[in-house]
Amino acid sequence: MAFKGLSPINYGGREVWPLIEGGKGVSATNHTSSGAWAAAGGIGTVSAVNADSTDENGEIIPQVYPQRTRRERHEQLIQYGIDGGIEQVKKAYDIAGGKGAININVLWEMGGAQEILEGILEKTQGLVTGVTCGAGMPYKLAEIAARYNVHYLPIISSARAFRALWKRSYSKVPDLMAAVVYEDPWLAGGHNGLSNAENPREPQDPYPRVKDLRDTMRKEGVSEETAIVMAGGVWFLREWENWIDNPELGKICFQFGTRPLLTQESPIPQGWKDMLRTVEPGQVLLHKFSPTGFYSSAVKNPFLNDLVHRSERQIAFSKTEAGDHTAQLDFGVRGKNFWVTPHDWGVAKAWFAEGYTEALKTPDNTLVFVTPESRDTIRKDQADCMGCLSHCGFSSWKDHDDYTTGRLADPRSFCIQKTLQDIAHGGDTDDNLAFAGHSAYRFKQDPFYSNNFTPTVKELVDRILTGD
Repeated sequence: MAFKGLSPINYGGREVWPLIEGGKGVSATNHTSSGAWAAAGGIGTVSAVNADSTDENGEIIPQVYPQRTRRERHEQLIQYGIDGGIEQVKKAYDIAGGKGAININVLWEMGGAQEILEGILEKTQGLVTGVTCGAGMPYKLAEIAARYNVHYLPIISSARAFRALWKRSYSKVPDLMAAVVYEDPWLAGGHNGLSNAENPREPQDPYPRVKDLRDTMRKEGVSEETAIVMAGGVWFLREWENWIDNPELGKICFQFGTRPLLTQESPIPQGWKDMLRTVEPGQVLLHKFSPTGFYSSAVKNPFLNDLVHRSERQIAFSKTEAGDHTAQLDFGVRGKNFWVTPHDWGVAKAWFAEGYTEALKTPDNTLVFVTPESRDTIRKDQADCMGCLSHCGFSSWKDHDDYTTGRLADPRSFCIQKTLQDIAHGGDTDDNLAFAGHSAYRFKQDPFYSNNFTPTVKELVDRILTGD
């Protein structure tokens, strides 16, 4: 018996629960978790971001990049992505056993996104019901969906963003747009779609934003059958009771990104699962260190704290003596054309004395002070870039035209491919980025998880359906 008012929807010609597993990038959602979610009657989502492939023994093939140039490594990355995505979809479909539905999730800002998506869909026709896609403005999503006859579910964070996409592209392929995913920029984990007009420290109530989205959809003539998926911050359905069967909002589905991380089928390592049980309220930070340039949400840990402190050890400089930049920096830098304020000279000298002896230039005419070890890591990671993003602030890579953003590589950021691959495959949760939604603290509070209980996906879906 489902929570009151919640009823199955027709999706891809099949009745499914309006419960979607969020597709979490780099191997945090794979065939095991998404196949099980579909088998439980929901919509499972295979992450097609650097998906894992396995060898003939079932062992994960490490994604290594021995090639000399970034462009060659980028081609290798695309091939890994296609091979892994195809394998994950096929396995998920088998696990689902004809129940629920399988979606795939891609980030439009990932390197080679279109090539990877098309490569996967080419070889999985009839297995994938829909494609969810966000992180950027994926104008080509509708055109790709039409070519492979799959549904598409754009991920947006405001009515304004949806309207721009609809006008330019989606209005031409309205029948295949199964839903619009509203991913709340203050609540969701991973990358968040905050606009420049929105304050990261002042969360807005999602209800009026979703109502605005539905009003916009109605104004543009979008079918009432096109659901809105609420994503970010969803834990207990009973907390969303007034959203269900609400004529103002129309047809509503719910996406769960964080909760499925702590299931038996979740592919993330045990150390990451254990860490999630310890998260306290406020311990997930909305920050702007991602090399994508987007805000993103992750657990505050030593890795993230290091990025925070690195940016705090930052001073402005000019290349000539001008204005109040009258002190010449004679430590931490090579050359003499670094002029700073006398105050900043003193501050930087104190950092130097603490061991932060290397000053690295940023694209904003500032210097950040780091240890020699940190400098070496930053330089190596930048040199090892394999082009995992369409535009990368950390390495200055761009996946098209002249292959450079034209901006100085930014040492205040990090190699996102390296850290997400590492944490997903057993690396230390203190030393890597740990994406999570802002409700992750509820693992510690929810009695469902007491005594170290880890549910199966089926047990979690059944629990969600009760309202809890």
